[in-house]
Amino acid sequence: MSAEVLEQAFASTAKVLANVQPGDLDKPTPCASWKIRDLVNHMVGGPYYFATTAETGVAPESPSAIDFAGGDIQATYADGTQKAVAAFAAPGAMEKMMKLPFGELPGSIFVMIASTDAFAHGWDLAKALGLSTDLDPPLAEQLLALSMLPDEFRGPDGKSPFGPKVPVPESACAADRLAGYLGRHP
Repeated sequence: MSAEVLEQAFASTAKVLANVQPGDLDKPTPCASWKIRDLVNHMVGGPYYFATTAETGVAPESPSAIDFAGGDIQATYADGTQKAVAAFAAPGAMEKMMKLPFGELPGSIFVMIASTDAFAHGWDLAKALGLSTDLDPPLAEQLLALSMLPDEFRGPDGKSPFGPKVPVPESACAADRLAGYLGRHP
């Protein structure tokens, strides 16, 4: 994996994020415990979290409590994504060990996790907004092929980061198959 994959995931998600209107923020998302406002805050704060982790080698104590949904969502997202891509593109970033809440991983693995997170939340937002979820098929195929999700990370919504695998027909688009793998219902 490389910073290029992360940049592609951010670009895919930025296209979906551009559709958010203020009246959408209280709508539900595929994650029952989150409204669109919660999802947008996570999506926009995520790149800053990824950047800090890649720069320092240690994940911040907790994600930002800033209400990003109340500001210029697209500009703030663009700023954060540029910082994250630059941090992962820095010399040695892929080899650097990064301490995360769930373990210590090299940057080459964390960038894959960050890419999948960014892309999957773009899918969540597209689904919540009623947009096409057929997002960047080559990237979705790549992320699906590289996804490795331990069962201990799966469980009920609000209690575990991912739900149980959801069966999705092989004929479904790659982004929907990735969503099913991550516990979402396409």
